[in-house]
Amino acid sequence: MRGFTTISISTHANIGVVIPTLNAGQRWPDCLSALSMQSLKPHRQLIVDSGSTDETVTLAQAAGSELIGIARADFNHGGTRQFAAEQLNDCDIVVFLTQDAILADSDALAELIRCFDDPQVAVAYGRQLPHKNANPIEAHARIFNYGEVTQKKDLAAGRRLGAKVFFCSNSFAAYRRSTLLGLGGFRSDLILGEDAEFAARAIKAGFANVYCAAALAYHSHSYTVGEVFWRYFDTGVFHARNIWMRQEFGTHGGEGLRFVKSEIRYLVAHAPLEIPRALIHTLAKAAGYQIGRREKVLPRRLKPLLSMTPGYWRPR
Repeated sequence: MRGFTTISISTHANIGVVIPTLNAGQRWPDCLSALSMQSLKPHRQLIVDSGSTDETVTLAQAAGSELIGIARADFNHGGTRQFAAEQLNDCDIVVFLTQDAILADSDALAELIRCFDDPQVAVAYGRQLPHKNANPIEAHARIFNYGEVTQKKDLAAGRRLGAKVFFCSNSFAAYRRSTLLGLGGFRSDLILGEDAEFAARAIKAGFANVYCAAALAYHSHSYTVGEVFWRYFDTGVFHARNIWMRQEFGTHGGEGLRFVKSEIRYLVAHAPLEIPRALIHTLAKAAGYQIGRREKVLPRRLKPLLSMTPGYWRPR
């Protein structure tokens, strides 16, 4: 951590919240309402909107948010968030939410920020609970990936956790701004995974990534089979283009098989009729991921058709 200045965080620190939006939809009022009821009040609340045509902007402004508009074609998972972090030059901690993430209680933000009292911590992310109307497949995914125990994940933990050491989610995550910018910020050349890629660099530099089980947010998706394929195609592309992360920390070591076994056990107990659909989703994940890992051999014009982020493949 040599060369960086870290600060201890107290209730007097300035907290900035960033939410990228595009036609945020039915959950947006709940997202804004949950933010307004936090015991720890953000110093700034910045919405970066990519050309919404619904009431997203109107509701954000009514909630007292700052607003920056960008062209829809200019949105980039890493680049847009980096741009937002740079605007919050009077904030010590920057919290990122997605438009469909709803803080689960009034202390969610305070619990997450408390992690930064440890000066080694560069990033902390919260526990994601399934939305109340989530289907059983998505409910299990949140239960499996977001446990009840807080973990501080640093280089020492990496020897035990492998690639799980850099797992992170910008659906509800916070960053020490000085460290984020000091390590070069989020990369704009990534198809997704800007959160995990930064966490890996931070851990390699001697910092820590904390999973905070006490900071709760509702966040889940009900993907179609096609959307599952597209998502995992993008994940395969990300891993193929950032192979250094797994070379540095290792792999998940059979995590995929453990997930499938856990999912089947969960569905047998709670929703046995969903098992066929879950197995189809598993095949879509495997196919999308393996094709994504081999995207270099695919024709360029085919890649946007296989991807959840077709704009990524535009010539630059």
